[in-house]
Amino acid sequence: MTTDQPPLIRLDVTAADVHGENAVLRELGPAVRVELPGNVPAWVITRHDALQDLLADPRVVKNPAHWQALREGRVPEGWPLIDFVTNPGMTTADGDDHRRLRGLISQAFTARRVEAMRHGIEAETRRLLGALAELPPGAVDLRRHFAYPLPMNTIGRLMGVPAERFDDFRDLSASLVSSTTTPEETAATRNSLHALLTELVTLRRERPGDDLTSHLTAAHDGGDRLSPRELIGTLILVIVAGHGTTLNLLTNATKALLTHPEQRQALDAGRADWADAGRPDSAGAGRAGWAAVVEETLRWDSPVPHFPLRYALDDIPVGDSVIPKGEAILASYAAAGRDPRQHGPEAAEFDLTRPPRRHLSFGHGPHYCIGAALARLEAEIALPALFERFPRMQLARSVADLAPLPSFISNSVRTLPVLLRPED
Repeated sequence: MTTDQPPLIRLDVTAADVHGENAVLRELGPAVRVELPGNVPAWVITRHDALQDLLADPRVVKNPAHWQALREGRVPEGWPLIDFVTNPGMTTADGDDHRRLRGLISQAFTARRVEAMRHGIEAETRRLLGALAELPPGAVDLRRHFAYPLPMNTIGRLMGVPAERFDDFRDLSASLVSSTTTPEETAATRNSLHALLTELVTLRRERPGDDLTSHLTAAHDGGDRLSPRELIGTLILVIVAGHGTTLNLLTNATKALLTHPEQRQALDAGRADWADAGRPDSAGAGRAGWAAVVEETLRWDSPVPHFPLRYALDDIPVGDSVIPKGEAILASYAAAGRDPRQHGPEAAEFDLTRPPRRHLSFGHGPHYCIGAALARLEAEIALPALFERFPRMQLARSVADLAPLPSFISNSVRTLPVLLRPED
């Protein structure tokens, strides 16, 4: 074990080959020192066991006050991800603050509340599929017309967001998690998001309803349970994460099935049967078929490739390296998802018949994704309905021509052009 600082490996800000880059990093070791935009150093955790241990390690925290580079002014002004990693809310809080903020949100994501959303998700899925069927023949961007509106409508209703503001939040969310924004774009996104959310809070203060924004606004107005900055920060988190993860999950799962016809055959033949052993929040055994599609997509093509940032409270040994106190850490869910040490020698393959093993794409430990059950429910409703309605659907463009999102945080393609009925 050595405390010598290894050379920095620059991550590709365009995310042109996320999985190829992660394969290289994973073979270098469980903890690899990398360079983020603006010459910002960080450590990426690349292997399943090391990442699982780190996510539950009390020496690793989320509050950016512990980030030495930020304290010393070494993070450039207008850094692309600065608002994401400093947003005051549940994902940047620890200990009692984290439990307080998580408690305020968690009641909206209980098993009962999530199950109560089923009928609304099913109805919205039918509506969107009907709208797709009415489109003229030719290529259709399934990401835009199906994978995006379903989770945006779901989280929008949960949050009490007016429907006419959905697209504004979509565009600003994409900018917030981009790795390539300019300082001017970063500032503009911050200002626009705060303006939209201030407008939403004002609306729900004047016309409260049975939605999460009304609940959080009442908690703020009723005392010191939620500061003004925490209120806005929490709303940003829930809206951005609440639709972005599921948007990528639906897109990535559809792309995977369209590019792996043998897996679709296994699915149709009923061979893609998974027990619930790999699901940390399993509600019972025997889920099969489309649950396997969802879990294998989460593992194989994680909607969130790297989640920034965590910070070392002490010097932390990981493998043959030591992450020094105060340095930043990326949780690489995408790298861990294809770790052959966890998922076998064929970990790089998309295989619905794979025996279930725990993946980390929704995190682990105290910051486990609070909306995981909702994302799974949406996907397990939407995907079978989509392929039942359009069983001959195929890609309208080579998979090599699908441009990736330029982000460390959001892993998918910018568009997913398909032919719903190739014979048309």
